[in-house]
Amino acid sequence: MTGAPSLAACLHSLRAVIFDTDGVITDSAAVHAAAWKGAFDACLAAVGGQRPFDPVDDYLRHVDGRSRQDGAAAFLRSRGLDLPPGDPDDAPGTDTVGAVAARKEELFSERLRNHPVAPFPGTVRLLEELRRQGVPCAAVSASRHATELLSAAGVRPLFGAVVDGNEANRLQLPGKPDPALFVEAARRLGVPPADTAVVEDALAGVEAGRRGGFGLVVGVDRTAGPYSATALRRRGADVVVADPGELLTSGEDG
Repeated sequence: MTGAPSLAACLHSLRAVIFDTDGVITDSAAVHAAAWKGAFDACLAAVGGQRPFDPVDDYLRHVDGRSRQDGAAAFLRSRGLDLPPGDPDDAPGTDTVGAVAARKEELFSERLRNHPVAPFPGTVRLLEELRRQGVPCAAVSASRHATELLSAAGVRPLFGAVVDGNEANRLQLPGKPDPALFVEAARRLGVPPADTAVVEDALAGVEAGRRGGFGLVVGVDRTAGPYSATALRRRGADVVVADPGELLTSGEDG
């Protein structure tokens, strides 16, 4: 007979867990990627001779886990496009990095209104078991929509702290792969990074967890693409899972 789930051995010595939001807690990474594709493809078409944005490969390599401005700049640089940085308040368009980022934001907001985002069931099971065992959890995201997403998905009460893009901007925290967002989340939970796990699907986020000296860095590979388990391990993941629910084990009663 199968008993109640328990935490995997790799979590036993840790006192807190920090989760990335998009792609780890909520199924929103695909919505971000589609919005980026709309914004970038318009920009690429304007200059001509460029292949379209790949919502898997390009997204994971250049955009995932970064702030809008940083992600836009990184992808455009990868295609040899030296657009003026512009300003975060630029109107949506294709003539500056800020304008491309603003177009992405516009498209993302439209998609979010039409396609509600759900939490991943495996992550919810893990969060509920962590709460049952008294392990505090935080959510982190470069997105300014993260708190809104968590609330709409019904999982905000499972987190003792949320450090989203709005908080990062208010506190002037650098984006991933700098570990500042994770370090701030650990501070709010009152647990040192060395006693805290980070659960991330983005390469930049895994690197941030490793740079921050966190006790365990878990990479989440939902794509099985070219930037999957091997790439996550190279950036610093101690463990790679297809879903955070794999960090639960089932007890067996004789």
